[in-house]
Amino acid sequence: MPLRRRRPLITALVALFVLAGMAVCMLLASQYAQRRALHDESQGVRRQLTLYGQALEQRIDRFRTLPEVLALDAQLRDALTHPLTPAEVDALNRKLEQANGASHSSTLTLINLQGRAIAASNWRDTPNNVGEDYHFRPYVQQALAQGHGRFYGIGLTTGEAGYFLSTAIRGDDGQTLGLVAIKILLTELEREWRQSPDVVLASDAHGVVFLASRDAWRYRLLAPLTPQARQELEATRQYTGQPLAPLGLQVERRVDEGTVLARAQEPPLPGPLLWHTQELAGAGWQLHLLHHADSAIEARRWAAGAAAGLWLALALLVLFVRQRQRLALLRQRSRQELETVLRQHAQELRTAQDGIVQAAREADTGLSRSLQHLPQGVVVIDRDLNLVAWNSRYVELFRFPPELMRVGTPVEALIRHNARRGLLGATPTEDAIQRRLQHLRSGKPHLHESAKSDGTVLEIRGNPLPDGGFVTSYADITSYKNAARELRSLADALELRIAERTRDLDAARREAEAANRYKTRFVAAAVHDLLQPLNAARMFASLLRGHLHDAAGRQVADSIDGALAAQDGILNSLLDISRMESGQLEVHVRDFALGPLLQVMQHNFGIIAASRGLRLRTVGTRYAVRSDEALLRRILQNLVSNAIRYTPRGRVLIGCRRRGRYLRIEVHDQGPGIPESLQREIFEEFRRLGEGHSQDGDRGAGLGLAIVERLGKLLGHEIGLRSELGRGSVFWVCVPLADAAAAPRPAAAGAAAPPEGDQPLQGTTAWYIDDDAPSCEATGALLRRWGCEVPLAGGPQSALDLAAPGNAPQLVLLDVRMGPFHGPDLYDRLCTVWGQAPSVVLVTAERSSTLRRQAAERGWGYLLKPVRPSALRALISQMMLRKQ
Repeated sequence: MPLRRRRPLITALVALFVLAGMAVCMLLASQYAQRRALHDESQGVRRQLTLYGQALEQRIDRFRTLPEVLALDAQLRDALTHPLTPAEVDALNRKLEQANGASHSSTLTLINLQGRAIAASNWRDTPNNVGEDYHFRPYVQQALAQGHGRFYGIGLTTGEAGYFLSTAIRGDDGQTLGLVAIKILLTELEREWRQSPDVVLASDAHGVVFLASRDAWRYRLLAPLTPQARQELEATRQYTGQPLAPLGLQVERRVDEGTVLARAQEPPLPGPLLWHTQELAGAGWQLHLLHHADSAIEARRWAAGAAAGLWLALALLVLFVRQRQRLALLRQRSRQELETVLRQHAQELRTAQDGIVQAAREADTGLSRSLQHLPQGVVVIDRDLNLVAWNSRYVELFRFPPELMRVGTPVEALIRHNARRGLLGATPTEDAIQRRLQHLRSGKPHLHESAKSDGTVLEIRGNPLPDGGFVTSYADITSYKNAARELRSLADALELRIAERTRDLDAARREAEAANRYKTRFVAAAVHDLLQPLNAARMFASLLRGHLHDAAGRQVADSIDGALAAQDGILNSLLDISRMESGQLEVHVRDFALGPLLQVMQHNFGIIAASRGLRLRTVGTRYAVRSDEALLRRILQNLVSNAIRYTPRGRVLIGCRRRGRYLRIEVHDQGPGIPESLQREIFEEFRRLGEGHSQDGDRGAGLGLAIVERLGKLLGHEIGLRSELGRGSVFWVCVPLADAAAAPRPAAAGAAAPPEGDQPLQGTTAWYIDDDAPSCEATGALLRRWGCEVPLAGGPQSALDLAAPGNAPQLVLLDVRMGPFHGPDLYDRLCTVWGQAPSVVLVTAERSSTLRRQAAERGWGYLLKPVRPSALRALISQMMLRKQ
């Protein structure tokens, strides 16, 4: 096939290849970007759903122990043993109302052996639970048969849905007399869910959605009900009066474990959704989160566009290089052919110059057959600057008239002809002609480009002949120049697009950093708000222990205190992570002896290990290390606590090994070991491999090792792990040795809490100022129990209203952040009114080094919420003794 016919076909094939490659690149890049974006979104959805699940469990756990405590009450137990008079029923109603407190999110009900409610905390409402028959409810049947029950359903009396927890009340002989039940309303939790743009759902074991962040999704079926399930729902009247409509979710594909990509048809939601499901352990429930996957679609589009641009840039670059190579090869081949022809022609001129010139003159033509096949225009002149030979391409390029093209015609005539047509530029005509003639006479080779008025670009190359004369070639390089200009334009356009994409990526990075800062502030604020009710709960738990005189009651109170301590640990861990992410955690590195710190580990965790049947051994050391003592203690506490939690039997060992200029502190356990594939995942937040001991009520939140790794990075200490399945694990932290051995400093003796009869608090006048009502009630009651007089336990405005000259207390317990009031500023205003400055203790959830330093400079006490009652008692006792 001729080259001219093959050229369109080759062009079409190249274009087809470029388009096909671009399509493939766009497809692969978009699929990878979408898969990656969906995976990242899925990880975020999983973490968010875990937090929702923990919030739901914590809300239920707040009320879980209340029916267990009431089941021990002698008055309630006695009420189930005989018929009740109206006065006795009224007394029971008021007792349950008082036990329920000011909470409007729960209802307490006393039920006899026949399933009938004989008293309830909502006895003032119309209608109320008193006198209703609940024998068919599962939580009643479970409590009477098994001692405990739980059930979620719509209330028969109030018509409000809630979660029921029940505990059997037993007599002295162990026989079941009845039960006490609490109904927990979860509407507040649903209102919190509505603040999220995602759809949050909770479903029961039958697949019925009973909690939802949007009303249209509630009471929907995830799957069709079996006849047995329908019969059970009708028997228990779990969702009385609510039509159970199917939920129209169409699953498109699976993203990862527990997460699928779906579309919502009924109720309708636009766009694809990430649907993640998580089991709630022990409840038989499932939590679902539907998250819009628009960001993944957007990432797919951006990736496809970027891949198309890169592929086109690469293809154009390859074509440009190939074009340059082809043109260079063509020029080289033409040059070689021309040089060959010139050498042959020069040889002919040397051997028979006179005869050839004479023959050429007689023929009156200069067309040389050896030059006709060349694509360039070629002209040859002799030493006298007269025409000797040329080809037709030369005549075509300059359109010379036939009368000029004669052998022997002076080349000056051709140059003057071109000058008259304006082809020599803007230079004066005679100067341009003489400059060209002089260049030909000099016999110097030359190479340059010339643009004609019609847009044609010529590459002019001249070389002298051995025996005098000159040969000049004219190559049309217009197409090459046009291609080069187009390639430069494409390159400029690509650079502009790359700059735009760079600006977009930079804006996205700034948005991500802003979102991370918002998340860090949100976690800190949320933990601060959660610490307020937790502080009140610990105070109430301390008061409860003093009112219980039997072993069972004290055991329940200890369980409550242990659960609150676990909650305290989780919140403090979240706050530590927030402070580390925001860069607010201060580091104070110094040299100190390691031995006393290891002794503290042995003392603090030895009793805990012994209570679980383990042996904790610490190998002492005389080395001194360079680190932050408080943060290193936190690392070792988390490692030792983790080792005790996951060691079912055997021992836990703490020891040190020297490694050059470093000391490696190791914690050995005899637990089940960790698979190598999971040894990096355990350092992630909320990651737990199992639940530890079955009898361990403190499951933890999976934050301990995440904090260890972050603290290690903050201090520059390497954290490591070596584990073998079935034989245990070794966690270690590598700490630099001190320049010189630091002398161990004796630990300050901790102040023990004074006994109940200590004199420093008897008759002490104290004000407790806080904007959290439960904390005021609990702390005020605790201070009065210690012998203090508490004229005020209330908010900042109440303190300002009560303050007057001369009625200053001896002690002020003061929160810091109280709405528009700031604790230290409020104290200054009160001192101005009193005319004196009593002792003050800051009781706050603000973990601020500046605030702690300010308190130390002014001689104030400083305690962080949630406060341990023993620590509060010890601190104010010391302050009163010091003042006396």
